[in-house]
Amino acid sequence: MKRILLAVDETKGTKSAFNQYSNFCACIRPRSIVLVYVEKFEGKSLIDAMLGDAELSTLKEVLKGTAYQKALDKKAQTILKYYKAALEKKGLTGIKTVIKKGHPAEEILKTAKDAKADMIVIGSRSRRTTHLFMGSVSREVADGATIPVLIVK
Repeated sequence: MKRILLAVDETKGTKSAFNQYSNFCACIRPRSIVLVYVEKFEGKSLIDAMLGDAELSTLKEVLKGTAYQKALDKKAQTILKYYKAALEKKGLTGIKTVIKKGHPAEEILKTAKDAKADMIVIGSRSRRTTHLFMGSVSREVADGATIPVLIVK
């Protein structure tokens, strides 16, 4: 494995799975690691998964330069900085951080393709009730990926 994409967020699931992520990466020593965080503009509801590309594009444009967007960016940078430092403590190098905006599964898959990743590593929360209706991000990534996906609980 030369390039691994690690999807991270602020959830407890990611934090608990991250120890496994970092141990996995420390064992295989990839040349590069892409840490990706996807900003979600909308609230925690079923409707957020129903926004299409046109609505998301409009929303991105409207939010540019606002205090809300700046707060989202600051949160993303803080989370990525935390995980990057944790990987560096394990002696890993070649770490790139990426912030995306939009539907998490779609953005993770696009980022993996752009980075020419050999594998995607993502945590699974598995306790959300919304996945019964809309599907979980890890499941969507696994279903849509053309490369191996490691889902860590």
